[in-house]
Amino acid sequence: MRTVHETSAGGLVIDGLDGPKEKQVAALIGRLDRRGRMLWSLPKGHIEMGETAEQTAIREVAEETGVQGAVLAALGSIDYWFVTEGRRVHKTVHHYLMRFLGGELSDDDVEVSEVAWVPLSELPTRLAYADERRLAEVAGELIDTLQTHGPQALPPLPQMAPRRRPQTHSRTRSSRRRDDSAAHSRGEGRERGAANSSGRRTNGCGKGP
Repeated sequence: MRTVHETSAGGLVIDGLDGPKEKQVAALIGRLDRRGRMLWSLPKGHIEMGETAEQTAIREVAEETGVQGAVLAALGSIDYWFVTEGRRVHKTVHHYLMRFLGGELSDDDVEVSEVAWVPLSELPTRLAYADERRLAEVAGELIDTLQTHGPQALPPLPQMAPRRRPQTHSRTRSSRRRDDSAAHSRGEGRERGAANSSGRRTNGCGKGP
């Protein structure tokens, strides 16, 4: 069975970073799994040719949530394996902490069922996947550092060159999303998953989680 390596990037966009933590909210996306359950996760997508991981995170957040964000720090990476279309896929997803810049939530992306601003304190119970819950914990620590010592105290962003070749995606864009959700929720084909270590905000749609 041929092994394929795929790389994606995404972000945790926080609004209210200059205020108290209890008032901070994060933009999440919701997708229905095959059993009709709403699974909440961080926006993410494939790194396209000519993009860095940071640029992809900004683009994917805008496409999937409707809001604009600026990258502040790396949260870490998640990697896992799954099998699809006769191929064994090793997927790595780079995640970033991002500051909300502006825009309104929108679920216009066909791959997204709902979008919502979720209080930072609720991320451990809202996020469907354990790996992303661990990234939310890292985000909380970075936010404490940001508020206590300023942006200069945040760890420097890892240097990543733009992708020079197109990726061989395991599926088309829309079906890939369903495959990712299924792989996370059921653990099928998954061998390992690890987390390494202001504008106007409006809830544009849905009633939220």
